[in-house]
Amino acid sequence: MQTKTPMMDNASAVKVFTLSAVNETVTYKLTIFSLALVYYCLILFFNISIILIIVLDSNLHEPMYILLCSFCFNALYGTAGFYPKFLIDLQTTSPEISYDACLLQAFIMYSFACSDLSILAVMAYDRYLAICRPLHYHSIMSKKRLSQLVCFSWMMPLSIFAISIIRTSKLRLCSSRIQKIFCVNWVVVKLACPQNEIISNNILSYATIIIYVCHGFFIMWTYMHMVKTCIRSKDDQRKFMQTCVPHLTSLTTFLFTILYDLMYMRFGSTTIPQSLQNFIAIEFVVIPPFINPLIYGLKLAKIRKRIVYLLRYTGK
Repeated sequence: MQTKTPMMDNASAVKVFTLSAVNETVTYKLTIFSLALVYYCLILFFNISIILIIVLDSNLHEPMYILLCSFCFNALYGTAGFYPKFLIDLQTTSPEISYDACLLQAFIMYSFACSDLSILAVMAYDRYLAICRPLHYHSIMSKKRLSQLVCFSWMMPLSIFAISIIRTSKLRLCSSRIQKIFCVNWVVVKLACPQNEIISNNILSYATIIIYVCHGFFIMWTYMHMVKTCIRSKDDQRKFMQTCVPHLTSLTTFLFTILYDLMYMRFGSTTIPQSLQNFIAIEFVVIPPFINPLIYGLKLAKIRKRIVYLLRYTGK
């Protein structure tokens, strides 16, 4: 019978993680807390406003706007997994998070990021149908098909990361110190002992990357066809500029923030100051959730007109 070593006993007893990277903000905690609170309130306001405008206006119950509504709701979901805990941590001298809460936060953060890319892929498909196959658009993008695509964009990442988190929860851990300001599945996996236990987690991780790289290639394929179609028609060019430019901006912002964080987390240098590491780590919950509702609110004519109408109405 195999006897357990003291290290294995300690590893199985990890119940609380220390988020040591938060301590790097100790000098500016009050300033960061104030800015983060205001910023989070703005994210809530902008995204909830877009959702309400779409839900309450029957003229906006079209596939493109329903997908935008799902996009904004996903932003609320993802930021709820980070900001409340981060604001609490800024008020404590020794930021900690329970083992279960850590895995939950890791699940929320990365299912949010992957849901964003899935929704962007579905939005690209919707724009492809509208521009390249306009005569068949309404027959293909039916209510049933739309509901299936929305479910796909949510259920795939939720399922993948549920499996990933379950695999992580079975690992024996050799440390309870996380050098980040929030929980990340990959960082928790690296705390496992012995390291040969993480092979299945690595396989699942790389499989997930391949799946979402395929999402990226699909988006590129749709835009290649849209650009080819728009060259031949000024009306299609106008439609492309009005509806696809916001999507491209959101996609570029997302890819820059999430890929930069992933590449840094896997291959980045540890000599970079911790404060800069912290900013790199949270870019994907700072920039896209704030920028996206502004881009769509200002660029999409129907939403912009509705916002202007509401501002005039409340100003009377």
